[in-house]
Amino acid sequence: MLRRKTRLTKEYLYRKGLEGKQRLLYEKKRKIREALEEGKPIPTELRNEEAALRQEIDLEDENTAVPRSHIDDEYAYASQRDPKILLTTSRDPSAPLIQFAKELKLVFPNAQQMNRGGQVISEIIETCRAHDFTDVVLVHEHRGVPDGLIISHLPFGPTAYFQLLNVVTRHDIKDKKTMGTMPQVFPHLILDNFTTKLGERTANILKHLFPVPKQDTKRIITFANQSDYISFRHHTYEKHGGPKSIELKEVGPRFELRLFKIKLGTVDQNEAQTEWVMRPYMNTAKKQKFMGD
Repeated sequence: MLRRKTRLTKEYLYRKGLEGKQRLLYEKKRKIREALEEGKPIPTELRNEEAALRQEIDLEDENTAVPRSHIDDEYAYASQRDPKILLTTSRDPSAPLIQFAKELKLVFPNAQQMNRGGQVISEIIETCRAHDFTDVVLVHEHRGVPDGLIISHLPFGPTAYFQLLNVVTRHDIKDKKTMGTMPQVFPHLILDNFTTKLGERTANILKHLFPVPKQDTKRIITFANQSDYISFRHHTYEKHGGPKSIELKEVGPRFELRLFKIKLGTVDQNEAQTEWVMRPYMNTAKKQKFMGD
């Protein structure tokens, strides 16, 4: 197991190291392609390599023309198998946090909840890698109020850190009849207003927590971004009188997420490179929105 992990890590780092060379080669091909299309002379610094580069350009198609990055490899096989998620909490969780974690387990299909106990994060990650888990979700709290959510993709990352706000669990709602039961089918996803590069990256991390649903599924999960606050809502619907009369019922729980960091490794790797982080004073620029319009 240790040899396999070492081999996979070396392969991943090797592919990551090739990105600079591939980007340089892509720029050379782009200059030659533009010169040929516009009828201009080939740049002087590329004339010695022109023949070999033109031969490579002729063999390329739309899939191989643009170089892939290690970010593309993170979810390369996500569509081939359903996600398998381990859900756990911080140490010594309070009753509200345990209740919230139980409801999150029902939100994510194929999720398994584990009592944290005295286990260290690195041990949890190693165990999940050995048992082919695709993601680890950790929930944190402050004085009995859930306030943090960490999503770590396996085996090599990325890891997204979210702040949790305005958490309302199903347990907090007294009128159980209007709420309905928690469905177990795979849900349809609505990802609204993730238009920037960071927004697309965040939406990619969130959507790969859920498997592909069936066409007639009547369960909907919504991640709606507004001013960099992501609202999570969970609904079911019924068509009692045809497509024009749809009854929408909120199932719960509901909460808001705010992204504050994305790391290129797993949650146990303190040395991993930070892809994006919310810096001090960034939130004082009121008109600046990082994930959408």
